[in-house]
Amino acid sequence: MKLRFFSAALLSVALLIPGLSAAEIKIGVVDLGNLIENAPQVKDAASRIEKEFAPREKELLALQRDIKSKEEKLATDGAIMSDTERGKLERDLVTMKRDFKRANDEFREDYNIRRNEEFAKMQRLVIETSQKVAQENNYDLLLTEGIVYANDRVNITDDVLDRLKASFQAQ
Repeated sequence: MKLRFFSAALLSVALLIPGLSAAEIKIGVVDLGNLIENAPQVKDAASRIEKEFAPREKELLALQRDIKSKEEKLATDGAIMSDTERGKLERDLVTMKRDFKRANDEFREDYNIRRNEEFAKMQRLVIETSQKVAQENNYDLLLTEGIVYANDRVNITDDVLDRLKASFQAQ
């Protein structure tokens, strides 16, 4: 809401300045959500994060399988086990479940922190690239978010996405 108000106010002021007409002001619109969703850098970062966390995820799955196996053993053999064996198995299960919960929580927290770090980098890259495209094409004003409609004439999202793809291929 604030962005829309600010954009409208800025455009109104620009149009009221003597000597300027609407034809002299070059306005562009960019869809940051589209860029972040489709930029190859974002997809690459996501796959790198998945590879980075895959070993820990496999460990968690193995621990989960062990817990399930011991639960099944307790359910099937619990009646014929001695009280000592059954008690030990139950304590082992409680310990394993506690360890699993802690490891899973740490995994999720680390994963989210890492994903947010990469997302912040990608946001900066998309904004910087959008600004470069706008400057190189002599735009006076570049708008994003809160735009209900933008004519293809002023929408430079595809130009920015092309630039992002080209810079990714150059890496």
